[in-house]
Amino acid sequence: MKTKTFLQRTGLCLLGLGSHGLVQATELVYTPINPSFGGNPLNGTWLLNNAQAQNDYDDPDLKDRAALTGTSALERFSSQLQSRLLGQLLDNISTGNTGSLSTDAFIVNVLDDSGQLTIEVTDRATGEVSEIKVNGLAP
Repeated sequence: MKTKTFLQRTGLCLLGLGSHGLVQATELVYTPINPSFGGNPLNGTWLLNNAQAQNDYDDPDLKDRAALTGTSALERFSSQLQSRLLGQLLDNISTGNTGSLSTDAFIVNVLDDSGQLTIEVTDRATGEVSEIKVNGLAP
């Protein structure tokens, strides 16, 4: 019985040594995917899009912040119109014309007194008046 076990073990040993030449191993190389850790930079957009697609969190404060900072189309149009009219009023000074602009927030008076330009800005909410004087302008 002992010789049978010895022969089996010897046979297995010889089989293992014989098949050793057939087994080949290669080096394992880790290649990162994330560009933050050395991966391909072209993967960044793909990873970000996947992360955003999986994100189902809705910020409850986002709507409140958007309401405070967002402006309507009418407000934007009104602001642009005020800017344009104020610019046109200041451009007319070169031709000797003066005038005023009145809005909900302020009143602007432009006076040209033979080379001395005076711009008065009145804040409607507080009644505070700011005056800007420029000398030496020739119409």
